[in-house]
Amino acid sequence: MLKGKMVIGQSGGPTAVINQSLVGAVLAARQEKAITGILGARHGIAGIMKEDFVDLTTQSVEQLEVVAQTPAAALGSVRLKPGRAECERVFEVFRKNDVRYFFYIGGNDSAETAHIISEMAREANYDFCTVHIPKTIDNDLRVTDHCPGFASAARFVALAFMGDDRDSNALKGVKINVVMGRHAGFLTAAAALARQAEGDGPHLIYLPERVFDIEQFKQDVRSVVAKHGRCVVAVSEGISDADGNPIASSGERDSHGNVQLSGTGALGDCLSAHVKEAFKGEGVRVRADTFGYLQRSFPTIVSPVDAREAREVGTFGVKHAASGAGNGSVAIRRLSSAPYASEYFMTPLASVARETTAVADAYINAAGNDVTDAWLDYVRPLVGDLPEIGRL
Repeated sequence: MLKGKMVIGQSGGPTAVINQSLVGAVLAARQEKAITGILGARHGIAGIMKEDFVDLTTQSVEQLEVVAQTPAAALGSVRLKPGRAECERVFEVFRKNDVRYFFYIGGNDSAETAHIISEMAREANYDFCTVHIPKTIDNDLRVTDHCPGFASAARFVALAFMGDDRDSNALKGVKINVVMGRHAGFLTAAAALARQAEGDGPHLIYLPERVFDIEQFKQDVRSVVAKHGRCVVAVSEGISDADGNPIASSGERDSHGNVQLSGTGALGDCLSAHVKEAFKGEGVRVRADTFGYLQRSFPTIVSPVDAREAREVGTFGVKHAASGAGNGSVAIRRLSSAPYASEYFMTPLASVARETTAVADAYINAAGNDVTDAWLDYVRPLVGDLPEIGRL
């Protein structure tokens, strides 16, 4: 069994419950004799290379619990894919500080970083354990049933669409909302939870898993307006044409090669322009919003299931590592949906690193502009109860 200090860091886009995983891991580590110290890396890998650490053995439990309920990454986050030179610096710091455990909270890019570091430790004959603790609002990690952080962001999306649909019903017109989702449309699909009665929006839902055709989109909107006198649209930021080109993009990329998609209102403006063209001269009101970062770390809308599981994956990851069971990524297995129950298990880092998953075909309707009941059965237990809409 390894004995030494641990380093824990947070990486990638923050979530409303990422600090639950941090605190779950820290409190679990305090109970493990094999872990002799707990260092929090400010801004993930970047902080490790600079030895910018927070001593997490001295924080009171009361203070940690406040942090756990606070959105976004308390240690600070980073988007950095380390090369060999960076990894060598990381191991230099680890050796200097007698670090034998590394826990990285993040998505698939963070899992890739964890995998790179674990492989370098093996090559260097350095006794070491690396555990990836999952989080991502995109819900696109492989193996796991779902990802901590997703349910709370999905709850935000559902609530936002509930309110926006009522606004649309009061003033009519066409409303387009752009939701995060580069390659996977899980978060956009959650907008369907806003519907409580016939005619409620969103009336159209477009995910990146299907080719987006502008002309068909305009026809879809015209059909909905003809039926309901209005149309609310949920669309993923990553929708692409038949050639795989994003409908709108800034062209900027991060260190992992990901294209920035929702940093501007370009997609909403683009789609609004096409809808205005489709209704030219008819006086139809057309508006668009880009939800952007609001989805990730909004307070007060946290899903209870999400908060509990985010805490427990952190706890499980530390207990697994301290038991001497080796490297891996924590994953969630759903046991039942009604009542909802889940358990945790480990999967190899390589099974989660870099590659992502997508919304299953069974969750998307045949026309490619909505979701199915099977999707609602999957997502509803994670998001929890939503408020009832009052009607006259």
